[in-house]
Amino acid sequence: MTEYKGSCLCGAVTFTIEGKFDSFYLCYCSYCQKDSGSAHAANLFSASAVLRWDSGADEVTTFNLPGSRHSKSFCKHCGSAVPGSELPGVLMVPAGSLDTDIDITPTARIYTARQHSWVGKLPESPAYPELPGKL
Repeated sequence: MTEYKGSCLCGAVTFTIEGKFDSFYLCYCSYCQKDSGSAHAANLFSASAVLRWDSGADEVTTFNLPGSRHSKSFCKHCGSAVPGSELPGVLMVPAGSLDTDIDITPTARIYTARQHSWVGKLPESPAYPELPGKL
């Protein structure tokens, strides 16, 4: 069985995912922009994988946006996104929370009509393997 390890930024929360991911979406909806603080959220989904909290399960809290099915689970200490579920029976795992490499590529980019105008200009920006010397 495939196993993935993950954690939050401060290390208080660690977890293991056992199973496979069914899909991987980059979501540009305004909810995902707000709760990620970025251009999009990158979430993996599975209807069969099992989540095991290895440490810090009591340090996880979930925000459910009233009037929607949008939710975000995160570490109470550092705010890092951790696995949760927006849909009953479907595990949602923030791709950036995994410490183990994944071999699935994004299934699709969704809600692209709501993406910021600068997203399409990213290929024009220089790329650096590390933080550049001048900010």
